Amino acid sequence: MFSLRGKLGLIVGVANDHSIAYGCAKAFRQGGADLAITYLNPKSESYVRPLAEQLGAQLILPLDVEKPGELEAVFEAIQKQWGRLDFLVHSIAFAPKEDLHGRVTDCSREGFSRAMDISCHSFMRMAKLAEPLMMQGGCLLTMSYHGADEVVANYGMMGPVKAALQSATRYVASELGPKGIRVHAISPGPLATRAASGIKNFDNLMQSAAERAPLHKLVDIDDVGALCAYLVSDGARSLTGGTIHVDGGYNIID
Repeated sequence: MFSLRGKLGLIVGVANDHSIAYGCAKAFRQGGADLAITYLNPKSESYVRPLAEQLGAQLILPLDVEKPGELEAVFEAIQKQWGRLDFLVHSIAFAPKEDLHGRVTDCSREGFSRAMDISCHSFMRMAKLAEPLMMQGGCLLTMSYHGADEVVANYGMMGPVKAALQSATRYVASELGPKGIRVHAISPGPLATRAASGIKNFDNLMQSAAERAPLHKLVDIDDVGALCAYLVSDGARSLTGGTIHVDGGYNIID
């Protein structure tokens, strides 16, 4: 029931071996899935390609969602190689530093639009392109954070952006459910990833999470990967539309 043998998945967002997406990719591969893994640009390829090759990825492709045609090219390659897709992980987000580090009230129109496009709308675009490849159903996963639900110091404009992503997840789950396509947002606790390094005083945030969470520990990328491997498995075939926390219980603490 929990085996991923024979399943085919796309992983977007691996930057290095500390990435949440890499934790997911490892868990999927350990479960028996075959993978397609993307990298952002030639600079990041030098970090991502060796990891993808270690995991036996059948496709290693460039993907910058801001470049016209690159996302479509990824799904065309999947169609040509496999003819179908069983699951995908969307683990990318971005906000211009000057907007991220300022007040939400002051964020620029351009910065907010760019953050929404990369962090939220790209997931909707992936869902649309994945839909015809998931003829027998499938699972779409994206990464959120507690700052979508509560005000988190220094998380800034990514809070509203992640809130939009969680809402989009619910609507996409409703629309694609009749085709057997399940959709979830995953909300990990704070992790020391490259993306998190852009948030001011992130070390303090991690320390507070470890102290206040009921399990008194931080999660790691393997915890997130284990959850995601379950969600894309047939064992989670009746679950969809959720925002699922993997944070040691931090989200229940006032």
